[in-house]
Amino acid sequence: MKKSNHKLRYLLKRSLIMFSINIFLLFVLLARLYFLQIYQGEKYALLADSNRISRRLIAPPRGTINDRNGIELAVNNQNFQAMIIPEQSRQINEQLKELAEVLALKENDLKRIEKDIANHRRFVPVKIKDNLSWQEVATLMINSNRYPGLVIDEGLIRSYPYKQYTAHPLGYVGTVSEKDLQQSDSPLLQVPGFKIGKFGFEKTYDKTLRGEAGSQTYEINAYGRIMREMEKRDGIKGIDLDLTIDIRLQQKAFDAFANESGAAVVLDVHTGEILAFVSAPSFDPNLFVDGISVANWRTLMDDEKNPLTDKAVSGQYSPGSTFKIVVALAALEAGVINTKTTSFCSGKMQLGNHLFHCWKHNGHGHLNVIEAIKHSCDIFFYETALKLGIEKIAAMSRKLGLGQTYDIGLENQKKGVIPDKKWKQETLKQPWQQGETVIAGIGQGYVLVTPLQLVTMLARVVNGGYEITPTFIKKDIASHPKKLDIKPENLEIVKQGMFEVVNGIGGTATRARLKLKGIQMGGKTGTTQVRRISLKERAQGIRRDEDLPWKWRNHAWFMAYAPHDAPRYAVAVIVEHGRSGSAVAAPIASKILEEALKLDIR
Repeated sequence: MKKSNHKLRYLLKRSLIMFSINIFLLFVLLARLYFLQIYQGEKYALLADSNRISRRLIAPPRGTINDRNGIELAVNNQNFQAMIIPEQSRQINEQLKELAEVLALKENDLKRIEKDIANHRRFVPVKIKDNLSWQEVATLMINSNRYPGLVIDEGLIRSYPYKQYTAHPLGYVGTVSEKDLQQSDSPLLQVPGFKIGKFGFEKTYDKTLRGEAGSQTYEINAYGRIMREMEKRDGIKGIDLDLTIDIRLQQKAFDAFANESGAAVVLDVHTGEILAFVSAPSFDPNLFVDGISVANWRTLMDDEKNPLTDKAVSGQYSPGSTFKIVVALAALEAGVINTKTTSFCSGKMQLGNHLFHCWKHNGHGHLNVIEAIKHSCDIFFYETALKLGIEKIAAMSRKLGLGQTYDIGLENQKKGVIPDKKWKQETLKQPWQQGETVIAGIGQGYVLVTPLQLVTMLARVVNGGYEITPTFIKKDIASHPKKLDIKPENLEIVKQGMFEVVNGIGGTATRARLKLKGIQMGGKTGTTQVRRISLKERAQGIRRDEDLPWKWRNHAWFMAYAPHDAPRYAVAVIVEHGRSGSAVAAPIASKILEEALKLDIR
């Protein structure tokens, strides 16, 4: 009996232990369930949803770019896109051959489509062609029964309605590259087909033009196939960009170049607003939106007139005789000349063992500063430059805006070169020579400027000496530009010289006078050599520019302002290898100023 009781107690003890363990395990399980469902319920609900819900970003409409009057220069056009879902197509290869005939697909297009199909699941739509015409859409829709799996998708595509007229300042958008992805962590860049700014304002203001992404929420199955759309939220359009350009003037300025190569910039002399900004020849930026073809790229690259180069800010040229305005003003300010100071021009000047020539072989005789500007006498400015010295010439050049870049939203600007003793020592490791001061006096030698810099210099001279800076954006205009430390009477002297260039008897640009009644302009011609004329060539007779190959001909400059009595507009024109500033560049500038005055831009 004792043995039996002992055995019973032992069994009860073991049962109690097992029961306690079970109770403990049950408690642990309940605690775990409570922890997972209450404390981490939201986390695992999200994880579960992520297995059945797919969220995709929607590219927002890009902000438009407008001219000063609200005319759209860069817009978002409706884009119809042909897509194909491989799993719904019975004979994909045969179908693609048929579509190739309808949509004019090339061999490279078919290879790209086949590659995309191979790299994606068969239920994922693959792009066949972008930007379908209405005729192509109609043909596909009418014959939709012949193309199972074909889908017409509607979206937006960037378009530039003024094409070559606005290509250089606006730039263009393009497909996101691997480099772009490395430089930005924006999720928008991951959206298939999303385009970003690649050049010009499209690139500079890309982040504000992009807008905010929308989203679509889908329910998907275990294989990733979309079962249904659950939610859609449209994106927020990017911020529009309003420019100071007047597209009417822009078109007239571009057309004035005809087949010439060069650039023109028009400024409001009081505000610095850029009213026209031309680089010719140009290109169609729409070619780049979906990726430019090899043939089109080669055509642009092989053109000796460099249509892809923005000559208005990237082209660096010797300013030639237009630079004489800087030298004259510097000399007047320094007191080394006045209106009574004269020089005798015999057609040449000796310095050491070197002979410097005037453009007029027989010389101009006795001239003061106004007459020297009027006739563009080289000898007067050779002598004036020697009296003045390169340091004072350089200082006045920088004061008037040369040798610098401006915050205008274009990253391809060049600074040009305003040489002085320090510059030459640092750049060429050589001391400055007197002869270099002589040729700098007529804007040759090391001196280089861009058309934007030159028109800024002119604007500061004719607006009464105010330090305006060029701008494309109205909000960036300084309400009260700084007054430069230049005597008003000296500004009037050089203005009078420029008036005589166009309106005086024997002026170098009298043929460019405005055809508008009661309105006169002032200006300055410039012709710059692109090759050195040898002594042998001078002795035998210099070949005429028109007899030389195009790339060896002189560059032609003309800068002008109007009206003379109350200046408002300034323009600088460079015609590459245009031979003569007075014969080629001046008529272009005159046409542009006439148009600006007719439009009376506000």
